[in-house]
Amino acid sequence: MPQARPKVVRVPLPKAPTGIQGLDEVTGGGLPKGRVTLVCGSAGSGKSLLALEFLMHGAVQYGDPGVCMDFEETEEKLTANVSSLGFDLRELTKRKKLLVDYVLIDRSQIAEAGEYNLDGVFIRLAHAVKAIKAKRVVLDSIEALFAGIADSSILRAELHRLFRWLDDNNLTAIVTGEAGTDTLTRHGLEEYVADCVISLDHRVTEQISTRRLRVVKYRGTSHGTDEYPFLIDEDGISVVPITSLALTHKALTDRVSTGIPALDEMMEGKGFFRGSSVLVTGTAGTGKSSVAANFCDAACARGELCLYFTFEESPSQILRNMLSVGLNLGRWVKKDLLHFHAMRPTSTGLEGHLAAIHKLIAKLRPSVVVIDPITNLISSTGTYDVKSMLVRLVDFLKVEQITSMFTNLTFAGDPQERTAAAASSLMDTWIVLRDSKPNGRPRRELYVLKSRGMEHSREPRELIVSRRGLELGIIVSDHPPASTVEAPSAVAAAEWQD
Repeated sequence: MPQARPKVVRVPLPKAPTGIQGLDEVTGGGLPKGRVTLVCGSAGSGKSLLALEFLMHGAVQYGDPGVCMDFEETEEKLTANVSSLGFDLRELTKRKKLLVDYVLIDRSQIAEAGEYNLDGVFIRLAHAVKAIKAKRVVLDSIEALFAGIADSSILRAELHRLFRWLDDNNLTAIVTGEAGTDTLTRHGLEEYVADCVISLDHRVTEQISTRRLRVVKYRGTSHGTDEYPFLIDEDGISVVPITSLALTHKALTDRVSTGIPALDEMMEGKGFFRGSSVLVTGTAGTGKSSVAANFCDAACARGELCLYFTFEESPSQILRNMLSVGLNLGRWVKKDLLHFHAMRPTSTGLEGHLAAIHKLIAKLRPSVVVIDPITNLISSTGTYDVKSMLVRLVDFLKVEQITSMFTNLTFAGDPQERTAAAASSLMDTWIVLRDSKPNGRPRRELYVLKSRGMEHSREPRELIVSRRGLELGIIVSDHPPASTVEAPSAVAAAEWQD
C-alpha cells in the first residue's frame, strides 16, 4: 500500500513593500524583509532614486523609520532632490521618521594609513538606527565606501561583515553599486552576498533612450525574471510589470455603442462588446480619426471617462477638426470626461510609451482608451517590436476591462500593410476604411472585416462624412464580396486570422 505523501507547509518569505508602482508586483510583494538588496546599474540609471523612494514610502506609508547613510551627497542635496517628488525630508527628519548621515570617505587618508575596516561605519550606523528605531537602511553607494582598497581579500571580508551586520540587526537594507564591465558591480562580489539583486539599465538605441529593470536574483521566493520598462518623472519611478499578464481576463457580454448608429446596426444593432479591442485601418483621409472621435463622444455621453492617446495631432487640432464633422468634444474635456495625452513617437522607446500609457490608465481609470495611430510607432521602430508591445498593452486593457480602439494608416501595396494584420490577430473587431472611385466618382467605404462573438454584416457601405457627422449609405454593390476585394491587408489577413 503506497504511503501518503507528507503534507508540505509553505512559509512565505516576509517582504517589505517598496511603495513603487509596479515593482512590488514584479517582486511579489516587495524586498526581502530583514535582508539586504543590491541595486546596481550605470551612472544615471536611477539607483539612488529607487533607494530613496524605498525609504520615503516606508516612512510615510508603512510606518517604517529609515536611515540613509550617503557617501556621495550631502543632506542638503538629498533634500532638494526628493522635494521634487513631493517629499519633505526635513519634516520627516523632525518627526524622527528619517535620518540622513553623510559620511565623507577620504581616499588619501586610507592610502596613508594602509589599513581599512568598517568599525567606524558600524558605530555611526548603529547609533543612527537606535536614534529613530529604524527598520530600513540605505547605503549609497558601496563604491565610495570601499574606495582605495586594493586588497581583494580585505574587500571580500569587509563586504561579508557589512552584509552580515545588516542581517544580524534585522534591517531591510538597500545597498547601491555601480555597474561593472563584465560583472554586475565593479567589485563583482556584492551580487553573490546579497539576498536580492536588482539591475537597472539605461540604454540608447537609434537615439531613443529606454530604462529597464531586471530582478537578477531573489532568494527564497518566486519573482518576475524579465526586463521591465520603467519611467522616471515628477512622481518618481514607475515600473511596467509584463510577465503577470496572461489570457485570464473575463469576457464581458454587455455592449457599447460605436457612436455611429448605422455601424451599430451592422453588429446586431448593439455595437462592440465592452472590454473588447477594436482596430480601425484605412488609407489617408478615409475617416479613421473621425470614427475614433465618434466612439469617444458616445462613451462620454454615457458618462464614461475616455483617455485619448494621440501620436500625430495636438489636442487642440483634434478638437477643432472634429467640429467639422459635427462633434463638440470640447464639452467633454470641460466636464473632465475626456482626457488627451499627446506625445511624439520618437520622444521615447516603445517600452517608454507602454510605461506612460500604463501609468496614465492607473491614474485616471478610464472606461475607454483610444490609440491614434499606431502607425507612427511603427515608423520609429518595426513591425515585430510594435506587435510585441501591443500584445502587452491589449492584454493589460482586457484585464482592466477597458474598451479600446486603435487606428492604423495603411498604404496600398506597402509592406506596412502587414502590420495591420499582425495587430489584427490581437483585436476582437477589425473595421476597414478605404477609398474607391466607381464610375470615376471618389467615395469612402467602410466594412467590418471581423467581429468576434457576434453576427455582423461584412457588406461594404459608403461612409458619408459631413457637418451632420458620420453616416453610412446604401450597401455598395459594384464591388466583389469583401472577402475577395483587394482591401488593405487582405492577403496578410488570411495569414494572421485565427
